[in-house]
Amino acid sequence: MVNLVAAQKPLLHGLMKMAGVRSYPVEIEPGTVMNFWVPCETIKKPKKGTEKISHLEKQTKPVVVLVHGFAAEGIVTWQFQVGALTKKYSVYVPDLLFFGGSITDKPDRSPTFQAEHLVKGLRKLGVEKCIVVGFSYGGMVAFKMAELYPDLVEAVVVSGSILAMTDSISVESLNRLGFSSSSELLLPNSVKGLKALLSVAAYKKLWFPDRLHKDYLEVMFTNRKERAELLEALVISNKDATIPFLSQRIHLLWGEEDQIFKQELAHNMKEQLGDNTTFQGIKKAGHLVHLERPCVYNRCLKHFLACLQAEEVDK
Repeated sequence: MVNLVAAQKPLLHGLMKMAGVRSYPVEIEPGTVMNFWVPCETIKKPKKGTEKISHLEKQTKPVVVLVHGFAAEGIVTWQFQVGALTKKYSVYVPDLLFFGGSITDKPDRSPTFQAEHLVKGLRKLGVEKCIVVGFSYGGMVAFKMAELYPDLVEAVVVSGSILAMTDSISVESLNRLGFSSSSELLLPNSVKGLKALLSVAAYKKLWFPDRLHKDYLEVMFTNRKERAELLEALVISNKDATIPFLSQRIHLLWGEEDQIFKQELAHNMKEQLGDNTTFQGIKKAGHLVHLERPCVYNRCLKHFLACLQAEEVDK
């Protein structure tokens, strides 16, 4: 029987190409390959008679990097944002390691490892400066990028995420939501488990036939062993948690009804990070704010990006 989610992939890939991005795998180092969706105009067409792409052209627009969360790969997560941004920005959508065809034979599973290899990939693609937009797990990776590479990351927009997943935050969130572990929440292995994840991630109750849930599980939850290891590496002890100094502008763009990372966490982060950080809530939206209210989310995101460009011009 045809997997309905897999069958829709070519359509989504086609829509992404129409929006101006296409898939481009990058060998970060031997044994590690990260797939990116990159601006079509940066890829020089190969000469006749050759198969490989010769080289990449330099970006002519400001660069925005969209970093996905844990339950889907890059363009599935950001399908409503890519087309809204490509007119004015060079948009890059990576698939983090163990998502969407990105792989590594290295044992490290930390967010720092993801951030380091994502940055290596961007630099191989010729990116010198960028604004990073991160959702959930991708937000933690985005914060690490900003902390470790201030020369590359000019600003960060984060939705439904935190600086680091501490013991206390993990335990409190799981107990409140009624899950025994992060894997039970974020790596469902049954239709019932996926429905439970969607019920806490979305503001409005979403209804899909069980067949579609089953197909989504088969396509989107691959590399289960490695992803479970990513979740284990995510949690740090409270005593090891520190507040990084981030020199960049940080914008926290939140679904006001987020049940996984509540607004209070965002407001606490704003206080911890200082005057360079701003908060904006979107009503009638949960953790999946960019999917539930894409038009409002895109409007807020584009306004922040435009303000950054205006500030750059005024310098």
